[in-house]
This record gives sequence, structure tokens and C-alpha cells, in this order.
Amino acid sequence: MIYIIYTYDHALHAVHDTWGCVYLYSPDTTKYLIHISLTAEGVVEKPDVVGAIFGQTEGLLGEDLDLRDLQRTGRVGRIDVQIASKKGETSGEILISSSLDRAETAILAASLETIDRVGPCVARVKVDTIEDIRVSKRKKIVERAKEILIERFDDGTIDSDELLDDVRQTLRVEKIGSIGEERVPAGPNVLESDAIIIVEGRADVLNLLRYGIKNAVAVEGTNIPGSVVDLCAKKTTTAFFDGDRGGELILRELMQVADIDFVAFSPKGKSVEDMTRKEVIKTLRNKVPVEYVRDQYFESSAELPPELRIGRPVPDTDEGAEKKRGSAATKRPRDASSGSLSLREHIEDVKGQNTARFLSDDLSVVRETRSDEVEKVIETLDASATGLVLDRPVDQKLLDRLVWKGLSWVAARDFRGIIKRPISIRLLKMGA
Repeated sequence: MIYIIYTYDHALHAVHDTWGCVYLYSPDTTKYLIHISLTAEGVVEKPDVVGAIFGQTEGLLGEDLDLRDLQRTGRVGRIDVQIASKKGETSGEILISSSLDRAETAILAASLETIDRVGPCVARVKVDTIEDIRVSKRKKIVERAKEILIERFDDGTIDSDELLDDVRQTLRVEKIGSIGEERVPAGPNVLESDAIIIVEGRADVLNLLRYGIKNAVAVEGTNIPGSVVDLCAKKTTTAFFDGDRGGELILRELMQVADIDFVAFSPKGKSVEDMTRKEVIKTLRNKVPVEYVRDQYFESSAELPPELRIGRPVPDTDEGAEKKRGSAATKRPRDASSGSLSLREHIEDVKGQNTARFLSDDLSVVRETRSDEVEKVIETLDASATGLVLDRPVDQKLLDRLVWKGLSWVAARDFRGIIKRPISIRLLKMGA
């Protein structure tokens, strides 16, 4: 038995079947649609079916429910037949629209089931459903009303926190200024603070201001302004650029012309102006000394200006930098499993200990092992590991395995024999 699906088009007041045929009827008078399935043991045509319907129901229900009279007065619509023949049998559906009441429509539908022949063929007729057009309309009205309620009404709820944030943000944005002859965008505390954060553009400075960080200054391109270079020579400086090719190029230029102390790496493909407060704080907390990234951008350290060859691991803060710590500071034992250590602290813990640490996104330790057992551990490593701190050189074979495992960065004592450097992984060289 083949069933044909009809859909009601409220705009055209029509019924569409699966073959695309359209049956028009009056939306003002039609109340019900009678769906009838038909099977015939032989090949018949549409006129045969229509003739059987009129012929075998004539006089069956009396004059008041005679099908021809009902059609003539418009209380029953035209009889729509859609059938197909296959392997000597015919099947399909009959669709009749009715403006009669429920009882009369039910009697009319039941009378059609008395049809037992179509032309010379034995046939079976069965009423599948009687669709209430008004119910269909109501369902569509309800669904549309839900859409309008959700999408078309302005959100009139009031959030006090949002109102306060909007006002505070306006005050912060108004405080952005400019410094130097180049009039580069800068936060209000850049000149007074002992530490500064170098970002790409004005939008980055505004985003940091939104989170209360007022010591950021923008370079606005790869042509580093002289006023920014002067500030870097006087203050503890952190470079904080977008995690894309443009940010890498600006960092390369900045490292050549200015004295920077730390580099904060944004997540890959992430712009500073789009980062949330949590992402900004986390990225700045995990900044690394410039010595660890120098070899990533220069083939030889001899090409660097002399002042960049001496690292000054002094952390910066928002309102001012802490006093620089002396080089004689002793190494304190730390809890590496808590995720509270910065990348620089992990590197200091691993350096000279013949140790390797696989770290997660939040810099907590996923696995710690001996440096010479890294290749074995890689095979059983889970997906939570995204970086590796390693107290040994990394060769091309090990680097390829780390890339295959999906790591996004590796910090090692050295990188030897690297012929093909994958772009999906960041290489950080430990300082001496």
C-alpha cells in the first residue's frame, strides 16, 4: 500500500501532495479533509475511481447526503485522486474536503468504505484520517505565536549588574589617553606604573581597561613607535599580542627594537580585544621570560641587541610591578599538581632534573616522568595534555610524535635537527 502525504498551505488555501500537485478549496467553508487509502487488484485510472465513488454511493445515504448534490451546493469539495500502478496492482489516496458537520462527515466517509470494485477490478477502500482544518490552523497559530513571543519582543528584564557594568565601562573607556609624539593609545597608568603591557591596537587597550588593567599601551602595527621603545627601556614590559600571524610578526619586530622582559601568548586564533576577563588574567599569569621564546623568532642569539641577551624575570601587576627579585633567590618546593604554577615556574622546576611534565590547558600536571621515557608515555597519554616541559633536547622524530598526539606547545632545553617545523605547535627554548 502506498500512502501519499498531503500538506496544507495556509497562504494559498491549498493541499500539496508528495508529487507537488495542488488542490484548491475554499478556506471559508471547508472544515474537514477526509484521507482515504485505495488498493485495486488491477490497473485502473483516475476516472475509474471517481466513477466508482459516485456510482456506488448514489442513493445510499438519501437525498440530503447525496454526493453529487453535496458537491453541487459546495458542501463537499472536488474529489482528488492520486494513484499509481505497479506489478499489476493500483494503490494511492483519495482526498475529499467537507464543510459538513462532524456526524455528517463521518457518515460520508464511512459510505465510501462500501466501495468494493473500481472498474472491473476488486478494490479495498479505507478511511485513514479525517483532518480538522481548524485544528491545523490553531496548531500553526500557536507555533507562530511561540516564535513571536521569543523572537519579536524586546527583552524588558532589568539586570542591575549589567547596568552597573555599562556605567563602569563608560567611565573606563573615557579614561583612555595617548602618549608620545605618535599619540599612541594608552591606559591612564602607563606613565606612572613600573610595569607596562604592550598590545596591538586601541581596541585591545579598551578591553583591558574594561577589566581594570590600566597600564596597557598599543603599538598599532609593526612599525613600533619610538615612545613605546623608550618606555620598554625604563619599565618591566610584557608583550601581549593576538594569537595569529599578525601578532607573531609584531612580536618579532618588537623583540628586535625594544627591551622586553616577558611574552604572554594568547590562545591560538584569539584576539586580545575579544578575550574574556578570565582568559586575560590566565594568559598574563602564564607569561614566560623573553629568553624562552627568543630562539623561536631568531636563528642566532648573536643577532639580538645586547640588552636582550640578559633576562629580567620580574612579574608585572596592574597597578604597579613588584620589586625585582635578586638572582640569588633560592628555589622553593612547589605543588605542581594543583595547577597554580605558571609556565615559567614549571620550567624552573624541570630544568636540570632530567624530568618531563605533560601539562593541561590550565597548566596542571597531567603526567610527570623521566625525560628519557617521554616516547613511551606519549603512547598512553590522554587528550587532556596540551603542552610539554622537557629537560632534554627535542629532535625531529620526537617533535613529529608530539604533533601527532595533538600537543600545541613544547618547552625544551634545545631543538636539534629540526628540518620541518610544524605550524600547529609552538617551540619554546629554555634559558640557560
